[in-house]
Amino acid sequence: MTQPPGQQPPQGGFGDPFDPSQGPPPAAAPSYGYPPAPGAPQGPYGPYGHQPGPYAPQPGPYGQQPSGAYGGPGPYGVQPGPQGPQQPAPYGAGSPPPDPGGAGKRRGPFTGKPALIIGAVLAVVLVAGTGVWLATGDGKPAAGTGGAAGKPSGSAATGKGGNDGKDEKVAGPTAAELNAGRKPGEAKVLWLRENGVDLPQYGEEAYGPWFAGDTVVKAMYRTVSGYAAADGAEQWTLALPTKLCAAPTLPTEDGKIVVGIEDNVSEREASCSVLQMIDLRTGKAGWKKTVDRTGMQDGLSNVAMAVSGDTVTFGRTGSTDAFRVSDGTKLFGKREDVCQPYAFTSGPRMIAAVSCQVEPADPVRQQVQEVDPVTGKPLWTYRVKDGWKVSHVFSTRPLVISIQKDEEWAGIVLNDDGSLRSQLITGTGNYAVRCGEDSVEAGGTLDGCAGVTADADRLYLATLPEVTKESSINKVVAFDLATGRVLWDVTGPEDQNLLPLRMEGSDVLIRVEPSYRKGGEVATVAPSGGALKTLLRHPASGAATEATLFRSKVAYVDGRSFVLASRISADDDAEEMAATALMVFGR
Repeated sequence: MTQPPGQQPPQGGFGDPFDPSQGPPPAAAPSYGYPPAPGAPQGPYGPYGHQPGPYAPQPGPYGQQPSGAYGGPGPYGVQPGPQGPQQPAPYGAGSPPPDPGGAGKRRGPFTGKPALIIGAVLAVVLVAGTGVWLATGDGKPAAGTGGAAGKPSGSAATGKGGNDGKDEKVAGPTAAELNAGRKPGEAKVLWLRENGVDLPQYGEEAYGPWFAGDTVVKAMYRTVSGYAAADGAEQWTLALPTKLCAAPTLPTEDGKIVVGIEDNVSEREASCSVLQMIDLRTGKAGWKKTVDRTGMQDGLSNVAMAVSGDTVTFGRTGSTDAFRVSDGTKLFGKREDVCQPYAFTSGPRMIAAVSCQVEPADPVRQQVQEVDPVTGKPLWTYRVKDGWKVSHVFSTRPLVISIQKDEEWAGIVLNDDGSLRSQLITGTGNYAVRCGEDSVEAGGTLDGCAGVTADADRLYLATLPEVTKESSINKVVAFDLATGRVLWDVTGPEDQNLLPLRMEGSDVLIRVEPSYRKGGEVATVAPSGGALKTLLRHPASGAATEATLFRSKVAYVDGRSFVLASRISADDDAEEMAATALMVFGR
């Protein structure tokens, strides 16, 4: 396959996509921050997430890592991705063990897992007097009275723990308890919420946080809950008949989202094939659709969802279905073409990853397209060189694409018309962009990465930490988008990783992750580099709890930072219910 006119890369051609003078890209970080395979090259920044001190792998019954669903433009900050393993959580938040097959497999800024996402059926009935919307019947809510369905964080949870089978109570920390040791200049824990959801044996991943007006929403397993952003008061809870299996990174501007749920309670037989619209302002479920996934390739492929304008896409290998979010009208579906989009970005610009295959035995060739969100028609096409696959979109404006070929990765920068602008010259650096999966084909979203943001002229990437016996330190590196070369870097504090979130005005908004002794921070750095400027310093008295939020997803909105655990699991039901799931910090 040849490149279209105007898309020829500099310095020898893209798809051999590195500056020959810089040499090939380095080996990747191990999967989700666990120690690398023996003999795996680490580069100058060391193995990602292999931190000294308290960050030790926790044994557990499962070997797969959860995928993430949060990211994209707007006020939302960190997207989910791999994080160093942690000690057993004091309040029940568990961590999966290392994936023995994942270490040292990838080259580039992210690693991940293969995952089969499966899904569900749904509709709506109001349970009178509880304020809980239960998705079961024809999708039409019956009349009922409202009320708080959940309990405030820190209240006792009852479950069966220990070997004697007796009920026991477990309570998580309260905001008041964590604020008791707050020092001058530190922000408060404004509020926090326990998990409060009875989960399967090995836990579940969380979706969100999503924002609609003054409501922040999180979703996990069969429950979607909305809270007042200011004080955490529960506004509503929507109960689903089967578990969530896919979701976009963003809702619509008027606060609506469409999620995928399984069509069956049986894990063995379930398919991720039912779409349910939810109004995040009220918690009421709207229309639902069942997508036909009876084809062999379709039924076995993973799902990637996105929202752009009033369009939601339900993408998978070889097919896509798109619906109007407001009323469920189908807008477009599978193309009559050998080239089929399988994933899209959320937000104002719909960018698609496209696979082309004439015959089943033919090699797959991939493209990047900008697509009209109403008609599904491509506005332009960039053809990726043979052997390379689109893995994630780091930014939609400017457009920065992450691609992979076997154990190599590259970052390409495209102009608004789809022509090649530059390719990142990474040299020997290892980068810690955190994506929910190592490629969108393995599940997750096309725009679900953290540790990366961009302005009109620069791309900002987090590096893997440089690990010594005493500490772990990483950097944020700025690339010139015109040339692809590094402009500057800024070094973070010891044992606290830096992760770019998004742009805050003209500055780069950065998450400074917590250690067990230091609270996290929200900070900025100027586009020209220099020292970090702290906007919000989380209290050290809450650091141990904050650090237990597994692979935390962060949003900084209206001067508050919202920190959500991307997965909850525990050894017994009581600890699981009482596990801290969401912490909110502010002045």
